[in-house]
Amino acid sequence: MASRRSFIKQTVCFTGAIPFLQMTNSVFASEFQKRSEKNLMLPPDAATSDEDFWGWIKEQYTVSANIINLNNGGVSPQPKVVQDAHIKYYQLCNEGPAYYMWKVLDQGRESLRMKLADLAGCSPEEIAINRNSTEALNTVIFGFNLKAGDEIVRGRLDYPNMINAWKQREKRDGIVIKNVDLTLPEEDDAKIVKQYTDAFTDKTKVVHITHMINYNGHLLPAKMIADEAHKRGIEVLVDTAHSFAHVDFKFPDLNCDYSGVSLHKWLCAPFGSGLLYIKKEKIKNIWPLLSSSVAEDDVRKFETLGTRSFPSEMAIGTAVDFHNIIGSKRKEERLRYLKNYWADKAAKNPKVKIHTSTNPKHSCALGLFSIEGWKSEDIEKNLFDKYKITTTPINWEYLHGVRVTPHVYTTTRELDRLVLAINEMAKNPPVESKEK
Repeated sequence: MASRRSFIKQTVCFTGAIPFLQMTNSVFASEFQKRSEKNLMLPPDAATSDEDFWGWIKEQYTVSANIINLNNGGVSPQPKVVQDAHIKYYQLCNEGPAYYMWKVLDQGRESLRMKLADLAGCSPEEIAINRNSTEALNTVIFGFNLKAGDEIVRGRLDYPNMINAWKQREKRDGIVIKNVDLTLPEEDDAKIVKQYTDAFTDKTKVVHITHMINYNGHLLPAKMIADEAHKRGIEVLVDTAHSFAHVDFKFPDLNCDYSGVSLHKWLCAPFGSGLLYIKKEKIKNIWPLLSSSVAEDDVRKFETLGTRSFPSEMAIGTAVDFHNIIGSKRKEERLRYLKNYWADKAAKNPKVKIHTSTNPKHSCALGLFSIEGWKSEDIEKNLFDKYKITTTPINWEYLHGVRVTPHVYTTTRELDRLVLAINEMAKNPPVESKEK
């Protein structure tokens, strides 16, 4: 018990969340400390399903009471403290834009860079702050020095914006794209790694890996693939849009050279905020997407965006603080618990198929399901029209279904409504499906 109390004390101290919140909202900070310590005293399984604690976390969001948002994978709402920070900075800027934007808020970027680097487990000199993962990954894709005949290896289940970026380089520069046909879910990591290594040749310059597949939430063995690529002198670009601040990892854990993140997804930062990670020694090799006068080995050369939304950028720091309040590992465990909560129940229906692994090594919050006799778009429409549940339909390659992405503010009661809806739809497929 003494060691458990010591762990709690260290956890609260190391996050830095309590001191920060005491300055901005002392009542909230005090309540959090009380509830968090109580939650941490519970065994891991009990802590993950402690609806009192997670219900209190939900109260920190301003989400609608009239709809159930299970499409957090697209974009997540921000907790109220993040909204308040954004509004505060926005109002400040409007008091004197040229002064407060460029001479006050712009000077806060270095502190924010350090905070993000701490969360990402890397040097601040390896982090560039931008608007989303598409911008970050496109910066790298178009920044590589590649020539006609050079090969890149990617998966067919990579995100469409990234696929299109590589296709543009193929058309413009004559590079060769080698596709990896993954069949997911697949829990044999060695088999997945072999599919990538089989595509490698002595002409392969880059491998593009999606850490968590956008469509069904499968976690690829990114580090294992990266290790094999580096043995062959191949550069490694990892898309972590859906895994960062979702599962507990640091960029060095993936052994990647480059990565991109949308912070408005699982971190719950302001809309249109993201980051680019590049290993320090690789920065000089990548051309910035927009021209810059910054030194070629300085990561800041990727931040020459002109006038940007300084308020939303600075409010990212508050989102990091809120994330640290919960803790990366505790957040991951809760998100996985929520996915398994609804998926395990829905899977009991013989007409329902879950296209996502329940193995904690291969998945977390994001899950995909289908119902016999139903089209993906019809399931999505019926979920909202009849049950006021927002999801997103998936029709990509061989994956067809509806993607469900709960977040820390999602309750099990809301997921019970999802399961009820799924079971009712399984009993009553659309008329046109019955006729077929």
